[in-house]
Amino acid sequence: MDDTTGNEPLRNDFSELSADMFHAVMELVSDGVWDWNANTGFVYRNPGWYEMLGYPRHSLENSVFSWENLIHPEDFARVMTGFDDYICQRAPHYRAEYRCKKHDGTYLWIEDRGYVIARNPDNSVARMVGAHRNIHTRKSSIERLEERNRSLEALVIERTLELSRVNQQLRLQLDENRSLAERDALTRIANRYRLEQVLLQQCERAERFRLPLALVAMDIDDFKPINDRHGHAVGDQTLIQVVEGLEACVRPGDLLARWGGDEFMLVLPDSTVETAKELAERVRRKIQEMPAVGDTRITLSLGVVERRIGESPAALMARADQALYRSKAAGKNGVSE
Repeated sequence: MDDTTGNEPLRNDFSELSADMFHAVMELVSDGVWDWNANTGFVYRNPGWYEMLGYPRHSLENSVFSWENLIHPEDFARVMTGFDDYICQRAPHYRAEYRCKKHDGTYLWIEDRGYVIARNPDNSVARMVGAHRNIHTRKSSIERLEERNRSLEALVIERTLELSRVNQQLRLQLDENRSLAERDALTRIANRYRLEQVLLQQCERAERFRLPLALVAMDIDDFKPINDRHGHAVGDQTLIQVVEGLEACVRPGDLLARWGGDEFMLVLPDSTVETAKELAERVRRKIQEMPAVGDTRITLSLGVVERRIGESPAALMARADQALYRSKAAGKNGVSE
């Protein structure tokens, strides 16, 4: 209810009703009722108001200051803004929910409603009545629910972050597993599976853009006697040293892979057979500089080919293998096309 023209009869009834009679009625109401005479500053509060907040009856000063002093500091500005908006007729109603300080020092959530029942000729408030209602149970339930929701939200965020961390670890593990699946266990260079993948991609690229692509097949000469005479541990160490020598010659973008046993292949994108032969010769010289294993000198035989238009990866590899055998047949430690 507001103080519009439609409420004029009600304002007249209240103004004609004696304060003593009105307060006698308020004594019978259990809710916290208040009556503010704005012209004198006197505020009457019924016994229900004092009982609700735990104060002895009529123990506080009968002024608005007693009310202001009870409002929780965090709620004060909001309550005053709403109150001023109503009495200055910027808002149609006054209703606020806030915390009031009880006699024992704790705070009680209350709902406060007020109505102007009389105004002065200058339109200022002459008299206003209202009621405070205990809503602490409801607000506490809402606060507990909000706290539980915040806890659930925090838990969801925590679980989401944990899942993100787990997913990241799984991705890293997956990447590591994929890397391991594409590497030779001994030499750590690309294995046969990786070689076939890359060679297929490079053949498709070379066909699409009409680019040159070369392949070098390599085999360690007389490797079996090293294993037979010195054992597989020495043989493995020899393979690792050969790979180190090969890697020193490989260009960025090339792929060095272990084809199997003591055989290796080198994929050379954007390379002609002439470029591949020059690189193969550098590789051959690099490996023959390695220290001998017992009385066995370490050398490589190499076969070099350039991809033909329309040639498949399998056909390219077969031609590289044939070139390698021609190098073996020519006396080993050489480069053949």
